[in-house]
Amino acid sequence: MSLATVTFLETSPTPSPVLPRVLGADVPVPLDGGGTVPYANFDYAASTPCLESVQDAVTAALPFYSSVHRGAGHLSQVSTDAYESARATVRDFLGAHDRDAVVFTRNTTDAINLLASALPRGTTVVVFDSEHHATLLPWRRAVRLPAPASPLDAVAAAERALAGAPAGPRLLVVTAASNVTGELWPVAELADVAHRHGARIAVDAAQLVAHRPLDMAALDLDYVAFSGHKLYAPFGAGVLAGRADWLRAAPPYLRGGGASAAVSGDGVEWKTEPEARHEAGTPNVLGAVALAAACRTLESAGWDAVVAAEERLLRRLRDGLAAVPGVRELTLFGQRQPRVGIVSFVIDGWEARDAALALSGTYGIGVRDGKFCAHPLVDRLLGGTPAERGCEAPAGTALRASLGLGTTGAHVDRLVAAVAALARAPLASRT
Repeated sequence: MSLATVTFLETSPTPSPVLPRVLGADVPVPLDGGGTVPYANFDYAASTPCLESVQDAVTAALPFYSSVHRGAGHLSQVSTDAYESARATVRDFLGAHDRDAVVFTRNTTDAINLLASALPRGTTVVVFDSEHHATLLPWRRAVRLPAPASPLDAVAAAERALAGAPAGPRLLVVTAASNVTGELWPVAELADVAHRHGARIAVDAAQLVAHRPLDMAALDLDYVAFSGHKLYAPFGAGVLAGRADWLRAAPPYLRGGGASAAVSGDGVEWKTEPEARHEAGTPNVLGAVALAAACRTLESAGWDAVVAAEERLLRRLRDGLAAVPGVRELTLFGQRQPRVGIVSFVIDGWEARDAALALSGTYGIGVRDGKFCAHPLVDRLLGGTPAERGCEAPAGTALRASLGLGTTGAHVDRLVAAVAALARAPLASRT
C-alpha cells in the first residue's frame, strides 16, 4: 500500500461551534506529491494557534496602543488601564491570592529564570529529572530526583528529599502536566509535602492552563509560571504569579527604566512592588491584552465543555494508536493516569524525524519530533541514553501529537490512519 493512498476523512477541519475558534484551522498546506490538504495541527504542546477572540482583542487595542504607567496622554492612560486590567484578569484566571504578585514575562522559561534569580541565598531546590529544561536547568543549587514511577513515588521522593535538605530556604519545583506524556502530576499532594517541610512549591503550568482550570489558592501553590503561546495568545507574554516577598527582596531581574524609583549620582533606589521591580523597560502591552483575552475566552466557554471535548478526542487518538502494530505510546505513570491532550509515541522501524516529515509531506499532518526539551525524561521512557542502549547516534527520539481547540475527530482519524500506513510501509518506500 502506498503511503499516499490513505483517505483523508474530512474536507474542512472546522472545530465544534460550541468551542472557541482558532485561526488557521482550515489553512491549506502543500503535499509532496502535489496539491494541498487542510492542515491537521497536532503540535499544540509546542505553540497553540491564536484564538479568533484574541485576534479581535489585539485588533481593538492597537489604535489605542501607547506607553504605559508614565504617560499623561489619553492613549497612554487607556493602554495603562488595559495592561493592569490584563494583570487582574490573569490573577483571577489562576485563582491567585490578592496579595500575590503577577509579573508579566516573555514566556515560561523567562518566568522560571526570574524566580531562580529571586531565590534567597542558600535556597535548596528539589526538582525531578522528568521536568522540561525550563524548570530543570535554571537553579544554582539543586537536588535532582530520578523520574518517579508513579504519583505516589513522586510524593514519597519529594518528602525524603525535603526532609534531608540542609537548613534554610527550600523550593520544590514540579510540572502540573508533562510536556512529553501529558500526564497530570499530584501538585496538591506535593504542595502539602513541601509546606510540611517548610518549603515552597513552584509549578510549571505551561501544559496545563490551556486544558484544565487551575486554582492556586485551592491547591495552596506558592508560584505558578506559564506562557501565552501555550494558551492561544502567541504575542510574546508569559506570567510568574505567586508570593511577593522573595520577589520584593530580590535585585531587579532587569535593571532600567520602570524598575527604578529614583536615580542620582549616588546610586539608584529600586521600586519595591514586584510587578514594577521586575518589569523594567516598556512592557509587552499587547501580549498582556492577548493573554487576558485568552483567559476570558476559555472561562466563558466553560471548562466542562473544553475538558469533555478534549477527553473524547484524546481517547479516540490513544485507542487508535494502541491498535496499530509496532506503535508504542510513552508513559511514565502508566496508561490509566489522567492526562491532558498530549501523546508521545514511537513507530518501530522509523526514526522520529523521518516519520514526522512523512506525516507532513504525505498527509498534511503536523507533529513534533525529538526530545521535547526534556532529554532525561525521554531517555528514561525510551530505555536509557543512547550510550546506555549501545547506540552511537543521538537517536532516542519520539513523535508527539498534541490536541487543542482546533482539533477535530476527523483530524484524529487522519493521523491514526497515516501512522498505520507508516507502520506497515515497506522499507523501500521510506525516505
